[in-house]
Amino acid sequence: MSNQCESSNENCIGQLEKSIAVIGSKWTLLILRELSSGTKRFAQLQKSLKGISPKTLSLRLKELEKNKIVIKKIYPEVPPRVEYSFASRGESLKKILHDLYEWGAEPPDGEK
Repeated sequence: MSNQCESSNENCIGQLEKSIAVIGSKWTLLILRELSSGTKRFAQLQKSLKGISPKTLSLRLKELEKNKIVIKKIYPEVPPRVEYSFASRGESLKKILHDLYEWGAEPPDGEK
């Protein structure tokens, strides 16, 4: 597949819509940013994502787990310890996250 999509290409549009459906929800990219630096526990994620509710964080993590982007590991301890990390599909998002960061850091044309 080529690196460029034409706006009229139905397959390209469908793939882009699919990608956005998976990572485009509010908070999802920020959760992925946090996990890109390594395994995190729920409380660590919540603390680093100022303003996210526990319910929203839980829902987003479940969606990411369902889409095989994040792995949830439960340790048989008392109290239970749960950790989240990237699955191999999530690892492939690291470059995309970095590219988005770089793109956002660039000033718009004509500005310095």
